[in-house]
Amino acid sequence: MTITAPTATTAHSAAPTDRMRNHARAAGIFYLLTFASSIPALILIGPILDNANYVTSAGSDTRVLWGCLLDGVNALTAVGSAVALYPVVKRQNGSMALGFVTSRLMEAAVIMIGVVSLLAVVTMRQDFTGGDAASLTVTANALVDVRNWTFLFGPGLMPVFNAVLLGTLLYRARLVPRIIPTVGLIGAPLLFAAFLATLFGGIDQVSSTAFLLTLPIAAWEFSVGVWMTFKGFTPSPVLPTVVEAHQQA
Repeated sequence: MTITAPTATTAHSAAPTDRMRNHARAAGIFYLLTFASSIPALILIGPILDNANYVTSAGSDTRVLWGCLLDGVNALTAVGSAVALYPVVKRQNGSMALGFVTSRLMEAAVIMIGVVSLLAVVTMRQDFTGGDAASLTVTANALVDVRNWTFLFGPGLMPVFNAVLLGTLLYRARLVPRIIPTVGLIGAPLLFAAFLATLFGGIDQVSSTAFLLTLPIAAWEFSVGVWMTFKGFTPSPVLPTVVEAHQQA
């Protein structure tokens, strides 16, 4: 009986699939970490957002610091998901893939501006020794307003572009079931409508109307995160060919 060793072609064809599975898993984990960090962060920083006299009042800053840290993690997960997906989706459309990476980087940068603004308020509170409380309160509230605007232009706007770019790429390449990117493509204009309504004072950013308009985008990001983490990508022409794999090796 003759035993035939695996051919080089078989080995090279398996390697790209393994790499794509790793990219999908990493991107999915980053998407899920976004939810795991952003939701608790919003709860933890509640006191600094809701108390206009926070900077001169008594209390511990530990809760707010943890919230800022989690918001920083949220920003990093946005970058991580884009970096993990770029080697895969660039084979479908390089320009759109680069646009997706750029939009995620912008989202992360805007979030970090908000984080730094809140950390500045915490520092002002820790350094307060009973001087001009009125001026300090005005300055602190202005920094909180900066954070609120970053929340609108970061998580409130940039997911629109993320969904259009990544949703289109995944839909065309059939890397995940098409229903998942379809939800994102439907949710993008709804979130943009919520952004405009909030920007011009039609609704509050934290309201039932805003929640309903934001829900499809949240469902898209959560479902694509779960699918990529546990299922990976569906085999697609977007995957590298055996010849490409041989060249890369």
